[in-house]
Amino acid sequence: MRAASDLRGARISMPVRGMSCSSCAQRLEQALREVDGLRDPVVNFASENASVERTSGEVSPKVLAQAIESAGFEVPVQTIRLRLSSMTCASCSNTIETALRRQSGVVSAQVNFASEIATVAYDPSGIDGVELAAAVEKVGYGATVLRGKTVDVTAERELRRAERSDRMMVVGAALLTLPLVFPMFLGPWGEGLALSPWIQLTLALPVQLIAGSRFYQGAWRSIRGGSANMDVLIALGTSAAFLLSLWNLGRGGHLFFESSAAVITLVLFGKGLEARAKRSSTQAIRSLMELQPDIANVQQDDGQWVEVPTDAVGRGQLVIVKPGERIPVDGLVEAGVSSVDESLVTGESAPVVKGAGDRVTGASINGEGLLKIRVTEVGEGSTLGRIIEMVEQAQGSKAPIQETVDRVSAVFVPSILGISVLTVLAWLLLDGEVEQAVVAAVSVLVVACPCALGLATPTALMVGTGRAARGGILIKDAVALERTHKIDVVIFDKTGTLTEGQPEIAKVEAMHGSEEELLRLAASVQQGSEHPLAKAVLRGAQLAGIKVHPTENFQTRVGEGIEASVEGKTIFVGSPRWMTELGHDLGPLQTSISAAQSGGTVMLVATAKLVLGWISVADPIRATAREGVARLREIGIKSVMLTGDNAITAQQVAKAIGIESVIAEVLPEQKSKVVAEMRAKGHVVAMVGDGINDTPALALADVGFAMSTGTDAAMHTAPVTLMRADPRLIADAISISRATSRKIRQNLFWAFGYNVLGIPLAASGILSPMIAGAAMAFSSVSVVSNALLLRRWKSGEAPAADSRLVETRD
Repeated sequence: MRAASDLRGARISMPVRGMSCSSCAQRLEQALREVDGLRDPVVNFASENASVERTSGEVSPKVLAQAIESAGFEVPVQTIRLRLSSMTCASCSNTIETALRRQSGVVSAQVNFASEIATVAYDPSGIDGVELAAAVEKVGYGATVLRGKTVDVTAERELRRAERSDRMMVVGAALLTLPLVFPMFLGPWGEGLALSPWIQLTLALPVQLIAGSRFYQGAWRSIRGGSANMDVLIALGTSAAFLLSLWNLGRGGHLFFESSAAVITLVLFGKGLEARAKRSSTQAIRSLMELQPDIANVQQDDGQWVEVPTDAVGRGQLVIVKPGERIPVDGLVEAGVSSVDESLVTGESAPVVKGAGDRVTGASINGEGLLKIRVTEVGEGSTLGRIIEMVEQAQGSKAPIQETVDRVSAVFVPSILGISVLTVLAWLLLDGEVEQAVVAAVSVLVVACPCALGLATPTALMVGTGRAARGGILIKDAVALERTHKIDVVIFDKTGTLTEGQPEIAKVEAMHGSEEELLRLAASVQQGSEHPLAKAVLRGAQLAGIKVHPTENFQTRVGEGIEASVEGKTIFVGSPRWMTELGHDLGPLQTSISAAQSGGTVMLVATAKLVLGWISVADPIRATAREGVARLREIGIKSVMLTGDNAITAQQVAKAIGIESVIAEVLPEQKSKVVAEMRAKGHVVAMVGDGINDTPALALADVGFAMSTGTDAAMHTAPVTLMRADPRLIADAISISRATSRKIRQNLFWAFGYNVLGIPLAASGILSPMIAGAAMAFSSVSVVSNALLLRRWKSGEAPAADSRLVETRD
């Protein structure tokens, strides 16, 4: 949680840890009242949060954090994002990261060169957002604290203005440069068209000093910050060519004004294309943010309907959505029936019919009916808000391979400067021509491009995770994306994942008494349970018009069943295995129980001495489960079904879906053990689940996949969330992961290969400075453009084979 504002009179808030009771909250409030510059403290013990109002704009959030810790409580590490400016290459991002990590109280710092966002985890008692921004500015770059989302209207307007200004600068530089380079294209015939030396100087001077000023400014910022970036290379290279031309102007020697002007123009042109392409990589976030309507029709206390900004809508209010309108908030339908298109949020193309009591998602499109919706979530807590947050989190993270690239980028520019010096010395020793030595060194400085290295990984990640989100797959970070394409075993939980998770009663068999009384006892015992099987029994009793009895001494036996006292008699409802452990002889019932287990799960109902009967409950298989497993099999990935159900039911479901490997009758705490055993055999394991009992296994797996239809605990634990309960999305996730990883490898190959090839050619004199400048500009643009090809990926595409994917093991 960030401080709410840095303005005098505004309230700031922070989370607090260490409060054990309400008296702790009162003690903290009293301590905060005694701090100068703070007033009206409110400490909420339930939400573990403290907020105060500042009496002075000079009081920073750090004062609040220090006061909380002085009172004996703890302020947890917080995360803040900074919007950066003036970065020109990967060396700049390394410089900023180093500066941030050196600050007292900073736990970690990551800078994304492509999105120009810094994500910093810090201790608010040691430093605050303003000081973090100041630390960035101290090393020569711009930084502002982001209070909202990554993409905002103001930033977009400023960016467009900057792009228009840059385009005008490129056009002006090009008009001045063309007369200088035109004779070169005509070869020997162009000598007669060559401009006089003084006209060449007149044309080149504004290009060098005005259009090229951004490189001098960037170089100065970089050097002042104690590092060297791309601007240093361009500034040194073009200045050397320009100054050599000035020297030769008085001596009648060869002029290189066209080279310095052409390099500046070409690099500016390339930077413009790069910026435009980089902005396209954030299209996913921009598109998601545009989904939410600006206006909502809200019912006031007096019953009148008024239009208000969506941001002003609160939980519990009633919203009306007309046919064809986009639903502005998450909520529950109170009145009306309509089909709702949720494709832009969940990726599901078919409209879903919604009626009273159904949950609807903000940003979905209402169909032909009028809906009245009671608001449950708004803003960042809504489904769309959480999607945007997760996509931003993924786009701001770093892939493991990026760490290696960062280390290379940190020494790249100093290495190029060293190579250029060696180039001059080598030419002077071998040829003795000063001009040729300088031209070769200039070509080395200009051709080297750390930008391509810095953009290779983050742009592919940004486009890939954004495209996955549009397909209904939320990937939390780059590490998860990196691991997903290596998966060779997928373990599926059965209930709610491969099946609908809405089991229904298939058969009731009474051994003693009536079937109605058996169902009444079973429903009475299970009315306190949240288990899907218990809910199925309760629904069946309700549909049959059966009223349940009150119960006492309710106890749940995890993985086995439930017991409770009904009208003074202890009733047990659970698995055949548990009944055997309780001492019941199931021999006479074995044939009928086995037959019932072939189509569902059997729960026996018994007293301490007598088995009263059994109830069979079946959970329908998801329509897309078989296709999802088949797609995994096609790409060499083994599927395993893991369930607490009996082996007979599990085998029947697995056979219907096409899964050969089944592990049944597994207790919840044993699921993670199965995952650990699979990993110990060398598999890269994915776990797919939706319940609280799946969370340990989801956390232990190499990649956890949670269904959004499941529990919040599962979604918080798993690094990948599937926005609709569709097993086919597992193959889609692997597909986009492989495609993204492939783009990263292609980009890095191009970036490294370009420099490995271009630098020797430049040093040997084969590349002129002008050609070197064009090649440099092209390298960054090609890397970003290649990453943008990921936007063509579509849900349902067969994942391309991964050469590094190990064979499925037994």
